[in-house]
Parts: sequence; structure tokens; C-alpha cells
Amino acid sequence: MWFKNLQIYRLPIPWQMSIKTLDTQLAQQRFAPCGALEAIRRGWVAPRPEHDPEALAHGMGGHWLLALETESKLLPATILRQETRAQAEKIAQAQGYALGRKALRDLQDQVRDELLPRAFAGRRKTAVWLDPARGWLGVDAASLTKAEEVLEALRASLDDFPCALVSTRISPASAMTEWLLSGNAPAGFAIDRDCELKSATGEHAVVRYVRHPLRDETLPEIRAHLEAGKLPTRLALTWNDRISFVLTEKGEIKRLEFLEVLKESLEGIENAEEIFDAEFALMTGEFVHFLPALIEALGGEKSAGGA
Repeated sequence: MWFKNLQIYRLPIPWQMSIKTLDTQLAQQRFAPCGALEAIRRGWVAPRPEHDPEALAHGMGGHWLLALETESKLLPATILRQETRAQAEKIAQAQGYALGRKALRDLQDQVRDELLPRAFAGRRKTAVWLDPARGWLGVDAASLTKAEEVLEALRASLDDFPCALVSTRISPASAMTEWLLSGNAPAGFAIDRDCELKSATGEHAVVRYVRHPLRDETLPEIRAHLEAGKLPTRLALTWNDRISFVLTEKGEIKRLEFLEVLKESLEGIENAEEIFDAEFALMTGEFVHFLPALIEALGGEKSAGGA
């Protein structure tokens, strides 16, 4: 059950909540499918349904796992406009004049209500990792927008939820610029083969290196782009030959991959439940070392006052 992305947040250290209390409060927002006229619905589901279909928080080794289910009705805007236009034309023919703007908006709302019960529903599940002792919260989401949906659901579910996005003293863009200019990543990290540079001006020029060794023959070209005013927005890195990932200018961790040297310890485990628990234990055990190392490479965390 490896995470593919990681949006990182901070909880108080330690976070004073028991897993039992967490499970009880999450149950107030347990997932239920969309109603006939609902376009979207979110709620908590069991992260290990085969182990305990009722438990909304799964704990192992001091680490907790949650899962947020989102169901959304698939009603394309083009279909809505087409059906609204067709009905508006019929009404115009019947009454002898075209609908005004307000009447057209009301008709579109009516058409949406008619189509929603027949719309296909798509579902996605978002995993959440919590380390209450060390104050970490990580969301397996490809964007901060998707991660914020999870935080909104937690705020709606919990009586008290003090959580903040991790903020570092050195911005990721500044740190990546320094690493590329020097050709060296901080201790424990290595520059990998992907990089994206964007112009800081209104031209929106973009230069991408994909699966391209960022070594001596390439770095002078990258330095020239940096000196011309472009900024790194993505950089592929490897940590301790155990985790590869892409760091973004927003501090997002994308394309997270746990390397074979790490997965070798799973050899010989065949039971599905045992594999899940072993992967979760292995992943979270790496996170508690990887995240502090990454934050240290970015100058450490800012305090609550911004220092």
C-alpha cells in the first residue's frame, strides 16, 4: 500500500488524541453515496475493510491510516449546455420569444436536477497517514487542492484539528536553484534525471529534462537557464538509495517510489494482509527519517511566528 504522492502537514507534537477517539469522531462523517440531486459526497471509509469493515482508523506501530472516499456525479458541462439549449429552444417556440438570462439560468438549474439522478458516479479514495507522536500528517494526493479536501473533511469530523502545511526557512525553488548551480544535492540526497525550469517573467517559457542524466554535460546548460531568470519548479531526487521522488516548488512530493533495496525485506511474505501491514510499516518507518532529512535540506521548519 505504497503512497504515490505526499502532501506534508504538521500537527502538535505530540498530538493529544487517541485512535479510539479519532475513530469515534470520524464516524460522524462516515461515507454514504450521493443522493439523487447531489453532485458530490465525501466521507470516511475503513482503510482495512477486509480486516475490520467498521474501523475508520487503522493503527500500527504508532502510525495511523485513514481513507476518505469521494463520489462525484459525472455530468459534463457540454451535455448540460446542450440539453439546456434544446429545452430553451422548445420553450421559445412555444411562447414566441427567447428566454431572458435569469430564466435561462433557472432552466439550467432545472435541467441539472433532471440529469443528476441519471448521471454516472465515479469514486476515488484518498489515503491519509498520521504520526501523532512526531506530529506528522501526510496525504497521498497529487495536488494541494486534493489534499485540502481531506483537511476540510477532517475539520468537519473532529472537535479540534490544529493542522498546518509544513513551511521551511528556504523555499524549495531557492534550494533547488542552489543544488543545480552547484551540481550537488545536500547530504543523503542525489539529483536524479528529471527537472523542470520555468521563466519568472510573463513569457511562461518552460524547459523540461525528462529521464535525462543531469550531469556535467547537462548542468552548464541548466545553469545558463537559471542565470537567464528561469526557476526550478520540479526536480527529481533520490534519498539514501531508498526513496526516489520529485520535489516541486510548492514543497509537494510527487512520483514517490520506494526502491528495490527497501522492498527486498518483503520477500517471502505471501499473505495479502501481512503484505499490507509490512508495506505500511516499512513506508512509515522510512517517512520518519526521510521527512526530517528533507526539511533540514530546506533550512529547517519555520516556527509558528514565521522565524
